[in-house]
Amino acid sequence: MAVTPINASSWTYAETYVAEDEVIAAARARAEEVGVAPVGNGAGAALRLLAAVLEARAVVEIGTGTGVSGLWLLRGMRADGVLTTVDVETEHQRLARESFKDDGIAPQRVRTIAGAALDVLPRLTDGHYDLVFADGDKREYGAYLTEALRLLRPGGVVAFDNALWHDRVADPAQRDEQTVAIRDLVTLVEATDGLVPALLPVGDGLLVAKKVWVPEGD
Repeated sequence: MAVTPINASSWTYAETYVAEDEVIAAARARAEEVGVAPVGNGAGAALRLLAAVLEARAVVEIGTGTGVSGLWLLRGMRADGVLTTVDVETEHQRLARESFKDDGIAPQRVRTIAGAALDVLPRLTDGHYDLVFADGDKREYGAYLTEALRLLRPGGVVAFDNALWHDRVADPAQRDEQTVAIRDLVTLVEATDGLVPALLPVGDGLLVAKKVWVPEGD
């Protein structure tokens, strides 16, 4: 059966189906000021949905930015849920805290950790998290997957932003380091036993995978 490609107007309609409010728009404006590229509407809405379906109580975010994706995640999480968000830029995290404050989020619901993700993630608790969202250094995506599989509880979900990387991943002629790293990740996730993956064409691509339950004794 032939698949009809989605046209630009339908894509825009889908991306803006769940509209951003003033708080997220302000966080996005902060991102533009400091040169950060946050998730789009469609990816944000998908992250909120994932957090809500999982009834997420504990989430890890790699790449705080100015809080756009964090706002979407927190709005889907349980009211007592805690977001642990990691970024190398302390100024970006300061701006993110302003975004969370604007949304009336209690300070104890967000744990900001400044540092390189691959230095911070190994210090987090095994099997404790419902959702891991990665939007950091694309060249480190494969290493983030390894850490995520350790951090997630059975039934938890890992998600990677920019999985289509500006239409470069699907083009085999594109061989720059970031594109190759993301392409390798997409292949690895699909081939990994114990993961149920999907590549969602929202925003710049959102790669998601569920860590399946393994019966005790297996």
